Amino acid sequence: MRKWEAEGKARAVIVLVHGAMEHHRRYGWLIEMWRVNHFHIVTGDLPGQGLTTRSQRGHIDSFNEYIIEVENWIEEAEKYALPVFLLGHSMGGLTVIRLLQERKIKPAGVILSSPCLGLAEYPPLPVNALSVGLNWIAPEIKVKSNLNVDLVTRNEDVKDRALNDSLFVTKVSVRWYRELLKAMKAAFTNISTFPDVPLLVMQGGDDKIVDKEDVADWFNRLTITEKLYKEWPKCYHEIFNEPERELIFEYAKNFIHNELLLIEYNGN
Repeated sequence: MRKWEAEGKARAVIVLVHGAMEHHRRYGWLIEMWRVNHFHIVTGDLPGQGLTTRSQRGHIDSFNEYIIEVENWIEEAEKYALPVFLLGHSMGGLTVIRLLQERKIKPAGVILSSPCLGLAEYPPLPVNALSVGLNWIAPEIKVKSNLNVDLVTRNEDVKDRALNDSLFVTKVSVRWYRELLKAMKAAFTNISTFPDVPLLVMQGGDDKIVDKEDVADWFNRLTITEKLYKEWPKCYHEIFNEPERELIFEYAKNFIHNELLLIEYNGN
């Protein structure tokens, strides 16, 4: 777990949850943007990713491991006694969804960035069927993830850094894949348990990793008081790394500022 203190007086705390195969250090620009705009940040590497472990990189026994880890980050964020907002990208967004469906946590607001609610491309049916059996007899067997950096962003600087990033997970276990599928299904089947919290979903219009139709479907099924869906045309999966990222950040920041104004208004 890592924390960054806001520049000047903090208005709130952002709990930032990274996506699959990556780590929190890839969010340096975004962390600094929140910090200089008066927000504390709490984040870290999810189990089996980044610097959390070397021997079990790319493997989890259960998706609950992610939920438990992020719950710890939220508990740390709450120590600031400020409004807490959750920001989850891709699989981090799925983790936030499943956490809020399973735990009695009600943050001040939630931002989901290209949440992993369906894949743009699945393995062939025979491979998928094989993974079902292997999940029982050899769940730790790993296969190449085939995640191409050219598919996640149009930002050449980000791509260059990613190519030299030794912390990227390049292989994932059969169990990891099956747990991801199970979590995506659970996000839909348990949609009624998602809490009534302000929600902003931002989706890359040209996402080549996540199926944006599944994201929109999940969003449209939600029956909560305040929800907003924003698609960013031409943007690939990692919207906070795209050439339009400053505009995207301002959109996210304005969402949080509006929620803070409502909190202040209702508190008077």
